Amino acid sequence: MISISKLYCGRAGASDDLRFPKERGRKPIVVFNCTSRCNLSCIHCYSASDSNFHGEELSTAQAKDLLSQLADYRCPVVLFSGGEPLLRPDIFELLEHTAALDLPAVLSTNGTLIDQQTAARLKSAQVRYVGISLDGPAGEHDRFRRCHDSFRLAVKGLQCCTKAGLATGIRFTMTADNIESVETIFDIALAADVKRICFYHLISSGRAAEMKIAAPSFVQTRKALDSVIDLAERFVEPGQIDQVLTVGNHADGPYLLLKMKSQNHPLYGQAIELLRRSGGNRIGQNIASVSSDGAVHPDQFWRNYSLGNITQTPFGVIWDNAADPVLNILRNRDKFKDPRCARCRWFELCKGNFRCLADDVSIENWKNEPTCFLTDEEIET
Repeated sequence: MISISKLYCGRAGASDDLRFPKERGRKPIVVFNCTSRCNLSCIHCYSASDSNFHGEELSTAQAKDLLSQLADYRCPVVLFSGGEPLLRPDIFELLEHTAALDLPAVLSTNGTLIDQQTAARLKSAQVRYVGISLDGPAGEHDRFRRCHDSFRLAVKGLQCCTKAGLATGIRFTMTADNIESVETIFDIALAADVKRICFYHLISSGRAAEMKIAAPSFVQTRKALDSVIDLAERFVEPGQIDQVLTVGNHADGPYLLLKMKSQNHPLYGQAIELLRRSGGNRIGQNIASVSSDGAVHPDQFWRNYSLGNITQTPFGVIWDNAADPVLNILRNRDKFKDPRCARCRWFELCKGNFRCLADDVSIENWKNEPTCFLTDEEIET
C-alpha cells in the first residue's frame, strides 16, 4: 500500500507501523479467503466467486486452528475476505475466536449484507476495520456487480458500520471503464462519513482475466493518480478524510516522488525514507493468503500456485520454507526481476510487481502484473 495521506499530506494513520516498519523480519499480514461463495458475481472478482460452492472449505474447527496458528506465528493482522465472508455461517464465531487470541481482525466485504444488527455484531466481535467495495456511482457499480440495487445496499452497509462506531473504508478497483469515477468515490465517502479510501489497481486474475476486463491505460492511470493526490490534499488536511491509499502497483511510490520533487514538496525527503522503510512490493514476505480450503498462496490475487496446505502443514512451516521455488524468487527480488526493473533507479523503493499468473511458474513466465506505468525517462538513472 502507498499511503498518499502520509507521504504527501503528512497525516499519520492507523497501521503506519505495519506500512513503514522500523525493522525488517516482520511477520506477514494474512488474507483469509474464508469462503468461495458470494451473493454477487462481479466482473473483476480476483477469486471468480459466485453463489455456487467451489470445492471444499475449512470446517469451523479447522478455521479456528488456522487462526490459532497465525496468532502463534505472531502475524500482525488477519483480513477476512472471500467470496463474501458474511456468507460463512460461523463467521462471527471465527471473529470472536480471533479476538480471544488477541489477533487483530479486519473484514473485506461487498457490504450488501450489513444492516444495523450485523454492524453491531461486528463491533461486538472487536473487528478493527471494515472495508466495503464500491465501483463508482449507482449504475456503474450495479453493472460491475451484475446485481440491481447492490449500490444502495453497499452504501447502507457503509452507513450502518459508521453508525456502529466501526472504522470503515471504501475499496475502489480501477479499471479502464470506471477510473473516471475517482472524484465520485470521494463524494460518497464524505456523504457517508467514511474516513478511509483505498484505490486498487486491477490485477488480471480470476474473473477479471476470464472476462478480459481492461486495465486502465498509462494515461488514464496517471490522470487518476493526479486526481487522487489532489483530492487527498483537499480533504485530508481539514480532517474530512483520514487515509487515502493506493494498492497493487508499486510504481505509485516513485510516481508520487517525482510529482513531489517537481513541486519542491517539503515532505519529499521524508517520503523517500518512508518508502525505503516500507520496502516496496512485499508479497511472499509480509503479505500472505490462505484460501477457503486451507491452501497458502503468496498473496490473495495469486491462486494458481499453492505453497502448501495448513490442514497438512502448519502455516509457519509453510511460510518459512526457503526451499520453495516461488518464495525463493519473491524473497530474492534483486536477483530475480523484470528486465526493465533491472535498469530502474527506483527499484530499491518499489521492487516491481513481479508475479506469475500462469499455470507454469517457471521464471520465464513471470512478469510485472500490473504493468509499470512510468516512462523510460522517469526510470533511468
